[in-house]
Amino acid sequence: MTPLNWPSELDKPERNSWNAGWNDPRQKRRGETGGPRYRRRYSAVAKPVSLSLVCTRLQKGVFDRFFEQDTNFGSRVFRMPDPTTDGWAMLDENGTAVLDENGVPILMSAQWLCLFGAELPKETVVEQVKFRLTFTVAVLP
Repeated sequence: MTPLNWPSELDKPERNSWNAGWNDPRQKRRGETGGPRYRRRYSAVAKPVSLSLVCTRLQKGVFDRFFEQDTNFGSRVFRMPDPTTDGWAMLDENGTAVLDENGVPILMSAQWLCLFGAELPKETVVEQVKFRLTFTVAVLP
């Protein structure tokens, strides 16, 4: 099955609601003495990420169609631009932007393979005419 693509009409997620972590792939081992010990239980570790988007009414319709129809209420995988990498300037070891021959910064590109996570989209009204959509995605390994 070919992954869907995240709708390009939607803006990047908000920074203040960003929350990412890792699923724990370890299994605790019992020992008679000493501190805790772990071993790997599985190798394919998903990364849950909490996101929120502020959308216009038109963008909310795009998101609703993507979630309800395209992903069948979050049951299909999709590719999404990695908000922590995609579109950011590439930096050298000194933290200076790497430029091309025309002096334009070179931007990085990265995509996630995702599923909607445990928290399905919730919406609230903000700024009188916009919507804040809050949800989680599971970034697949």
